[in-house]
Amino acid sequence: MRLRVLTSGESHGPALAVTIDGLPAGLAVSAEDIDRDLARRQGGHGRGGRMSIEADRARIISGVRLGRTLGSPITVLIENRDHANWSEVMSVEEVEGRQFPRETRPRPGHGDLAGMLKYGTGDARDVLERASARETAARTAAGAVARCLLRVLGITVASRVVRIGGASAPRADQDAASFAPAERDPVRCADAESSRAMMEEIDLAASDGDTLGGVFEVAAFGLVPGLGSAAQADARLDARLCGALASIPGVKGVEVGEGFALAVSRGSESHDEIFFESGPGISRPTNRAGGLEAGMTNGEPLVLRAAMKPIPTLARPLSTVDVETLEPTVAFKERADTCAVPAAAVVGEGVVALVLADAVLEKFGGDSMADVELGMRAYLERIGRLWKREV
Repeated sequence: MRLRVLTSGESHGPALAVTIDGLPAGLAVSAEDIDRDLARRQGGHGRGGRMSIEADRARIISGVRLGRTLGSPITVLIENRDHANWSEVMSVEEVEGRQFPRETRPRPGHGDLAGMLKYGTGDARDVLERASARETAARTAAGAVARCLLRVLGITVASRVVRIGGASAPRADQDAASFAPAERDPVRCADAESSRAMMEEIDLAASDGDTLGGVFEVAAFGLVPGLGSAAQADARLDARLCGALASIPGVKGVEVGEGFALAVSRGSESHDEIFFESGPGISRPTNRAGGLEAGMTNGEPLVLRAAMKPIPTLARPLSTVDVETLEPTVAFKERADTCAVPAAAVVGEGVVALVLADAVLEKFGGDSMADVELGMRAYLERIGRLWKREV
């Protein structure tokens, strides 16, 4: 692993921070690059009240000088505006003469109970502040920095929502143009009719005091074959990508390409046949593998899907047990979204971009961007008889 990423901060603490170590020197990076993705993460029909408070902005405090990376660790700070309302509850120092109510009614579906048992605390707030999906703002920021590296190498990452609740979009083409309409849609769906059905589902769930999950798709274009490795299990790119998507709060399932559908089809219908022409080189008429074979990219578009469960904080809380009295009760309620699938799709782009940037640096190495680009050009020249790409 070449890139190391570490996030810190609590949901209602003063700020979130992320440190990215391992990026080469000479990469153009700006706060505006990061702010663009932070704003995309905050959007989406079905988001809750927290997004009306926060206006996430990145502050780069290390690793960049005069708009270019130095090769040293990059640290990005994202201040939490809502901390002003929680300054005493989330105080680092003990507040003399004050005792704050403890959250002793763990919410089903959250990490409250498991975390309370793990860390030996009688207050779920000691757990939920870090387990909160607010942490994904920091990873989105890191992903935006990784995207700057990929962009230089002609690699783009996009997402779209393909299902919310019972409303789903028809299977669409796997090219960059087919993802573009999602950027202008309130639920990041590329199909207008399906988008309207999804928003109706969200509105209905909200009126019932309920929540909804769904499925989003992340794709990468412009990848060269041979990123990742079959040599060791932890080097396989599909394992790393699936793990990255599964690390997003609420994600309960991930598939590559046709994924689970391949389990019910015959081999003759499951694999992507290979053809060759002297001009364009290797080609495949299908992409059921989603751009990955044996843990390595094969040159086709990378296609991943992730299933997100409904948000477990409900307006009509579910049954639980008060861990202090051991009496039956209902879970406490935090401010929450009705549906965060569109936001999760943007986070998905970020974590995928980080894994891909890491794989690119493993393959082409170099302490400077000039070295990385030189390594990639040399590789493309070597495989150019079979696989064509202009650089």
